[in-house]
Amino acid sequence: MTGTAVYVNVDGQYAGVIILADHIRPEANATMRQLHTLGAHQLMMISGDQQAIADQIAEEAGIDQVYAEQLPAQKIAVLAAVPAKERPVVMVGDGVNDAPSLATADVGIAMGAHGATAASESADAVILPDDLSKVAEVTIIARDTMVIAREAVLIGIAICTILMLIASFGVIPAIIGAMFQEVVDTVTILYALRARTGRTHIATAMQQQAEN
Repeated sequence: MTGTAVYVNVDGQYAGVIILADHIRPEANATMRQLHTLGAHQLMMISGDQQAIADQIAEEAGIDQVYAEQLPAQKIAVLAAVPAKERPVVMVGDGVNDAPSLATADVGIAMGAHGATAASESADAVILPDDLSKVAEVTIIARDTMVIAREAVLIGIAICTILMLIASFGVIPAIIGAMFQEVVDTVTILYALRARTGRTHIATAMQQQAEN
């Protein structure tokens, strides 16, 4: 089995060897498939582990590219070398060695449940549950939030334009126009609040698609 060997001796005599092997998170493969479906075409793993171990984990998880035996400075170099056409770069990590990379990436996401404090402080977002699938959900929420924000702005502009055209003919008194402006602001804000709940049916559909 591929892993890290720990040799044991008793009273100076060799007693055996313990192999420490890494196991991927149970949700890792499904999460990678979700991210691929969401448009993340280049999933990279930047690890300090040996090449053989990193390759095995990447194959099980469905990761596209592996950088093994990387020191913290080398991890930063890998991120910096990503072409502009493949950005933004999102980095997910939980260790102390990941903190510089999380700060360097365009978006840093730290796994905060059991991760190092340095990683959480360096990241732009922290996922509290120890669940890698939340990374895909975060992607869906972020995209959905931007869509709703744009829709809210366009709705506000459309209503204001209609009201200004009506007011230009003197149909609406100035005081009524001022009141309508507050209504427009309220409608726009209420519509934007839809981003709080998110479109959970999208996340559910993505989960079902990944499992299939």
